[in-house]
Amino acid sequence: MPRGDKSKYTDKQERKADHIAEGYEKRGVSDKEAERRAWATVNKDDGGGKKEGGSGRGKHMGHPAAHKGGKSGGKASASRSAASRSESAKKAAATRKRNAEHRAH
Repeated sequence: MPRGDKSKYTDKQERKADHIAEGYEKRGVSDKEAERRAWATVNKDDGGGKKEGGSGRGKHMGHPAAHKGGKSGGKASASRSAASRSESAKKAAATRKRNAEHRAH
């Protein structure tokens, strides 16, 4: 099977890649790059083609990247006071500055 062959991908995986590519194209990414990123995302999520064949193919598809959005962060930060968030931001800025100085030497 040549590199780039999509015969082992399910219809669902192909639809998923098309949808992801459309999103990239809307944001100004070239067609070729959008396609490359879309298939890379499908592979990351599903671990390659899911049609049966070969050793152990045809496994269950989880959706790690597709379902992560909005779950981590947001709520905890929103419940903190403005002063607390500001203090954290200042501390982070100081750390970045210190690390940059450390790398410069």
